[in-house]
Amino acid sequence: MKLGLIFNPTARGNKARHFRESLDRLGRDVRVLPTRGPGDARTLAKELTLEGCKTLVAVGGDGTVNEVLNGICDAPEGLARTRLGVIPLGTVNVFAKEMRIPVGFEGAWRVVQVGHERLIDVPHAEFTRPDGALERRHFVLMAGSGLSARAVARVNWSLKKRVGPLAYIWAGLQALRPPLPELEVALRGTRHSTPWIEVGNGIYYGGRFAFFPNARLDDGAIDVLVLPRVNGLILARTFFRVLAHRLMNSPDVRHFQTSELTLTSRHAMPFHLDGDCVGNLPARITVRPRALRVLVP
Repeated sequence: MKLGLIFNPTARGNKARHFRESLDRLGRDVRVLPTRGPGDARTLAKELTLEGCKTLVAVGGDGTVNEVLNGICDAPEGLARTRLGVIPLGTVNVFAKEMRIPVGFEGAWRVVQVGHERLIDVPHAEFTRPDGALERRHFVLMAGSGLSARAVARVNWSLKKRVGPLAYIWAGLQALRPPLPELEVALRGTRHSTPWIEVGNGIYYGGRFAFFPNARLDDGAIDVLVLPRVNGLILARTFFRVLAHRLMNSPDVRHFQTSELTLTSRHAMPFHLDGDCVGNLPARITVRPRALRVLVP
């Protein structure tokens, strides 16, 4: 089997139904497998990789892309055996924007058929599950804790379906309620205290916001954004600097590049990967350089 598509039928409502009609016309040479709930895409991706599938296409949002990546990684030598394609169907589709993959079935399917491979880094996180056990997971775009993870924890599927990207704005305002989080970041021999940290593999965060303008997906490093202090004025200044593409000049923000970091907190603190809360701190992040093959235009 050369090609498998893992499809999230709940992504973006009517758009998912229209895409399903297009997927059903692809023919017998393509296996189209729908997910039924969280974690299904990861399980299916591992199974298809073990069966010898050469290309796995994540049809959904960034969460589906994350699960398919982890399923590939779960299989022995999975990254060497299977490459990743994407048909974006989510709320913001940050990974598709990074890869310049068209948002629309026909254009994205053309990339799967005739696109070329690009090697990108695969960051790897170790963190604590809610039951206290250690969890290991890869991600393609971003990780974070503090205020951002608070916000992500408040966004559920029904809210995203009703209001789309506005769900994250609403959740962000809710996350600002005191007391603010207290985190410790250790990287490159230094320590930093912050209520908010974001880690990026690529440039964009939350859609079109260039939080990490100097980031590259194939440089063997992750980019780190730390706000030592947060209040309404600082957040407003930071937001407008992002819109003006001047975030790197902000006195309120510290940027770092590293291949490894550790996050800790004295209190229970959620931790997110690619826009989904996956567990709690402490967490450790490392990078596997140029390990994933992605189909791009």
